[in-house]
Amino acid sequence: MLADDFAEYMDASFLKVLDLGHLEDALAGFWPRSGPRWDGLAVFPGGVVLVEAKAHVPEALSTPCAAGPTSLRRIAASLEHVKTALGADARSDWCRVLYQQANRLAHLWFLREHGIDARLLYVNFLGDSHPQAPRHPETWAAVQAVADYALGLPARHALRPFIAQVAPDVRLIERAAAQA
Repeated sequence: MLADDFAEYMDASFLKVLDLGHLEDALAGFWPRSGPRWDGLAVFPGGVVLVEAKAHVPEALSTPCAAGPTSLRRIAASLEHVKTALGADARSDWCRVLYQQANRLAHLWFLREHGIDARLLYVNFLGDSHPQAPRHPETWAAVQAVADYALGLPARHALRPFIAQVAPDVRLIERAAAQA
């Protein structure tokens, strides 16, 4: 077991893990408390990686933002800022449609806007035991294409070069672990 018990860091704690504590006040102005909980975080020479992991398609279909009125105003303003910067369709309501993906993009934007070489990595597992778990990477690619469409994202936007996807097969991981 890891010392942090597989914690999903958020708010100031995710910044501290990435040695970006100096951005704590800026993040508090950008996003209210109880922001995204990251499935993984990494540091590489000169930058950081934010990790979002999914094992089945329903996980990617997040619910609308459930924040209270004060927090919702700040979230909506930040999402609108990012939408505009990315050239996304103004008709797409990021607080309602695929909110989790929208807030991940917003946090990637926040870090990059503050001069951090940040990357977002989607780890989309294949072969999970869930009935709606994809078996082929093309399924995850289609889910991402639909998400981009629903969020009104143009094919090319400022964050696109900093977003990557991998699709490890759980069955191969389990097989390798059994052989070890």
